[in-house]
Amino acid sequence: MASRSRVLYVGMTNNLPRRVREHKRKEADSFTARYNVTRLVWYRTFPRPQDAIAVEKTIKGWLRKKKVALIKEENPSWNDLGPAVMAGAQ
Repeated sequence: MASRSRVLYVGMTNNLPRRVREHKRKEADSFTARYNVTRLVWYRTFPRPQDAIAVEKTIKGWLRKKKVALIKEENPSWNDLGPAVMAGAQ
């Protein structure tokens, strides 16, 4: 997740549409609400929760530059992918 000014947040969930909705409504944790982190700019799905947790921990350990490169590789314009993810869940 990112803000318009590109503050980044890395997390994992078992229900991406619900979690994106929470961020957009600022119902999620205080960091994302405080910094207006409401845009889904990158995501990945995994078959097992353990895999998602491992990747989350890895990405959280990266420098910002590497996280930005990951986003730009698949979403160079930093478009908000949240609306499509939420629409696909209905």
